[in-house]
Amino acid sequence: MPALAQQKPANDVDPPTLEAVARPSEVPLESLPPAEQPAQQDRRGPLRPANLVPTRARLPDHLIAWMFQAGDAVMLACAGAVAMALGGASLTEALILTLPVLLALSQSKAYQFGPRQGLAFQLARLTLAAGVGLAGAGLLLALVAPTAPIFNILATGGVAAFAGLYVLHAVWSLSVRRWRANGRLTPNVVVVGATGAAERLIAASLRSRDVNILGVFDDRAGRAPKALCGVPVLGGTDALMNHKVMPYVDRVVITVPAKAQRRVSQLVERLRVLPNEITLLLDGEAPDQEAAAISRIANVPLARVSGPPTDAGRALVKRLQDLVIGSIALLVAAPVMAIIAVLIRLDSPGPALFRQRRHGFNNEEIVVWKFRSMRAAPPQTGGVRQVAADDDRVTRIGRFIRKTSLDELPQIFNVLRGEMSLVGPRPHPVGLMTGEVESARLVHEYAHRHRMKPGMTGWAAIHGSRGPVDTPELVRRRVALDVEYIERQSFWLDLYIIIMTIPCLLGDSENVR
Repeated sequence: MPALAQQKPANDVDPPTLEAVARPSEVPLESLPPAEQPAQQDRRGPLRPANLVPTRARLPDHLIAWMFQAGDAVMLACAGAVAMALGGASLTEALILTLPVLLALSQSKAYQFGPRQGLAFQLARLTLAAGVGLAGAGLLLALVAPTAPIFNILATGGVAAFAGLYVLHAVWSLSVRRWRANGRLTPNVVVVGATGAAERLIAASLRSRDVNILGVFDDRAGRAPKALCGVPVLGGTDALMNHKVMPYVDRVVITVPAKAQRRVSQLVERLRVLPNEITLLLDGEAPDQEAAAISRIANVPLARVSGPPTDAGRALVKRLQDLVIGSIALLVAAPVMAIIAVLIRLDSPGPALFRQRRHGFNNEEIVVWKFRSMRAAPPQTGGVRQVAADDDRVTRIGRFIRKTSLDELPQIFNVLRGEMSLVGPRPHPVGLMTGEVESARLVHEYAHRHRMKPGMTGWAAIHGSRGPVDTPELVRRRVALDVEYIERQSFWLDLYIIIMTIPCLLGDSENVR
C-alpha cells in the first residue's frame, strides 16, 4: 500500500531517551506522577484497579455479549448437526431444536456476567435457560413435526447442547473475571463535585463493582473532604484538566447541585474541551431519578453533554477495516520498507527507525514509529521544533522519503497494534510548538481531535492541511477539519480518504514535508 501522508513531526531525531520509551498500554500505578505515588498508597482508593488500561483498549460489554452469543450459536449449530447425524433429525427439525435454546439464553440474561456472580450461579442460570429452551423445542417439534423421532432428537442434540454450553460458559465466565481483574472490562470514571450524589454513586459502585471511580475533583478545596468513601479528592478542575490519569478515564461525571445552574454551565463549558465523555448526575434530583441514574452510570450515558461518539458498531467496523487493509498494506510494503531501512543506514549514522511520543486517543501518549529522515541529535528542551523549508537536519534520503511520505510506512505497526487507525486526525508530537506557543493552547477545541484514534491519513490531509502547523491559522484549520471528520466518520468516507490520499499527495508541491 502506498504511503499515507500527513504532517511531519518537528524533531525527527532519535535520542536515546526516546528509544528507551516503553509502550504505554498498561501502566502500573507506581509510574504515575508524584501526586499519585507510593507515599499516597491510601489515596488510590478502593475502586482503582492495579493497572490502568487506556480507553482504546477497553472491551465494550455489549460487543463481548455479541461475541458470546455468536459462539453459542455456532455451538448450537453443531448440536443440531449431532441431532441430524445420530438422532435422525432433518435440517428443519435441527433448527427447531437449536433456535429456542438460543432465544431462551438471550432472554435469561445469560450473557450478563456480574462481578459478584460466581461460576456456579452462571451455570445454574444456564441450566435453567437451556432446559426451558429444549422444552420449548420439544413442544414445537410435537406441533410441527409430530412424526419426527422427537425423543432421539432431544436426547442426542440436547446432550450435545448442554455439554457444549457448559464448556463455553465456563470459558466466558473465567474470561470476564480475568478482564475485570486486569482493568479491560470495568469502565473508569472520575467525579467532579464532592457532593452527596457523588458519595451515593461511590457507595453504589462499591456494592456492585460495575465501575471504577479513580478520584474526585472539587474546586472548593477548603470545604471538600480528603476522600469520599475512601476515594481520594485529587484537587480542583485545574488539576483535572492536565491530570495524567485522564487518558485512562472513560467518563467524567459532574455531580454538582441541581440548583447551581450557573456553576453547572461553567463546569460543562470548561470541561467540554476534554476528549473524555462528560455526563451529568445532578445532586438534589428526586431520589428515584438519582437512583436510576446511578444504576445506569456504568453502562450508558446519562445527560451526555460532551465526548466522543458512542457507536460501538461503527468502531468495530473501523477496527476490522484497519486490520484487514493494514495487514494487506504491510505485506505489500514490506520489501519497500526493507530497502528504505538499508538506504537510511548507508546515508547517515544512526538507526533506521525513529520513535516519538505523540498524542493518541483520549490524550493518551503513544509511541509512533517512523523511518528516520533527520540526522541524529541530542533531545530538545522547551517543546518540539517543527520542520522548516530547507531544514539542514534533513538527510538526502530523508528529503525523498518525506516528500513521498514513505517515512510514515512503519506506522502500519501502530495501526495493527490498535494505537492508531488508517484514517483519523494526525497524531501531533507531545509539546508541539507553533511559534513560541504550544499548539494545543491556540484552539479551544484542540483536544476534540483526540476523540478518535489518530490516523496515517485523514480528512485534513486530502484537503491540503499537511506539513507543519506553524501559524495559529494553520492550527485552527487543521483542528476544524479533524473535528469535521470525527462528526462525519463512516466506513465509506474512510475508503474515500484512503483512495484520495495518493493523488492528493502526488499533486502537493507546496507543503513542507
